[in-house]
Amino acid sequence: MNPYLNPQRIRAALRALNLRPTRGMGQNFLLDGNALATIVAEASLAPSDTVIEVGPGLGVLTWELLSRAGRVICVELDRRLAERLAAEFRDRSNLHLVQADVLECAPADLLARAGAIAPYKLVANIPYAITAPLLRHFLEATAPPDLSVLLVQWEVAQRICAGPGDYSVLAHAIQFYAEPAIVARVPASSFFPAPAVDSAILRLQRRAQPPVTVTDVNALFRLIKAGFLHARKQLGNALPSGLAALGVNVTREQALAALRAAGIDPQRRAETVTLAEWANLLAALSESGV
Repeated sequence: MNPYLNPQRIRAALRALNLRPTRGMGQNFLLDGNALATIVAEASLAPSDTVIEVGPGLGVLTWELLSRAGRVICVELDRRLAERLAAEFRDRSNLHLVQADVLECAPADLLARAGAIAPYKLVANIPYAITAPLLRHFLEATAPPDLSVLLVQWEVAQRICAGPGDYSVLAHAIQFYAEPAIVARVPASSFFPAPAVDSAILRLQRRAQPPVTVTDVNALFRLIKAGFLHARKQLGNALPSGLAALGVNVTREQALAALRAAGIDPQRRAETVTLAEWANLLAALSESGV
């Protein structure tokens, strides 16, 4: 039985640390044994695995990871929590604790500091406030995780897994690198303190190859972002102003011609456009000299 699932133990630990959980730090501690078991099962951990955990907090997930994986690299921003984790798991030789802002740590550097190399898995109850930048930080890294199993906000998980009609910049940014799936919904009551919204267990399997081939990934996402800057407008109107806002000058006539060449009706809106269609549009714009 995981000792860190005990509510009384959590409250006592927080009092001892003089720590009041804050929403800004994403300090919501998991109490749900079933959700924890699902996370661990989805991660399919083996003694040969290296795992990076972000925001281990009081160690409820860390305890499970250390029991199953060969090496666990925990990155904790809060110094008090990091010091407590070091004391709690001082007898676990497979723990490598890093007290730092994970967004300032390249995944390859985290692995190197622990004497590890890729492949690795990312398994975490991540701070909600940094969900999007954290996912891109890992997925776009030179050493991305092969598999990620994460607790995120329910609405964010839905956005990441969205299809035509509900696409967003975030959905494309994640789906370019990984195949996302919502494994389970986790109610707010599963945490202490309870957040304002439910959560989801999100599974991201890294793609061996991106689903579309482009010569410039940054240009692709600049184009997608431009399309979504005025998401309620039709693309024929939204695209020129969106690109102009990002420093790319395209006339409305050029935009309309490129949209038609890519097989995209200019009256459509950005949320309906697939990743393949964005890639075709980028190619059409490039061919026209934009």
